[in-house]
Amino acid sequence: MEHKTFLKQAVEQAFKGMRAGKGGPFGAVVVRNGQVIGEGHNTVLESHDPTAHAEVNAIRNACKKVKDYHLTGAVIYTNFEPCPMCLAAIYWADIRHIFYSAGRETARQIGFMDGFLYEEISRPMVEREMDYSRIKLTEMTLLVDEWMNMKGKILY
Repeated sequence: MEHKTFLKQAVEQAFKGMRAGKGGPFGAVVVRNGQVIGEGHNTVLESHDPTAHAEVNAIRNACKKVKDYHLTGAVIYTNFEPCPMCLAAIYWADIRHIFYSAGRETARQIGFMDGFLYEEISRPMVEREMDYSRIKLTEMTLLVDEWMNMKGKILY
């Protein structure tokens, strides 16, 4: 199948979720070896979960289907450029190619904060709207030491 076909499937997912009142106009499909292994649409409103974006839902769906937390060799098709959270999830899933249709400017024009978030995370911490407070704990040293000495740990 060609890229436009998979992008159209992402748009179909977006229509499905949006029309059902589950969330915003966002859809995604995860493809590996020419086969859809995961799909999803935004379900923020339905689930009351701000992380229930289309890309995250599609990744969760794909990981469950293939029984692995890495989707190495897969690509993701999404109707909008992924927000920073979704982009991070895509990296964590070991997906290394994104196909998208509309950019963050369009998302901003229809009322979503993707562009703002990209701008915000590019600023130094002291210039962000979010306040950060670091509190050092000795328990963290114990936790890190135990992790470092743990046998058979799995890095991901």
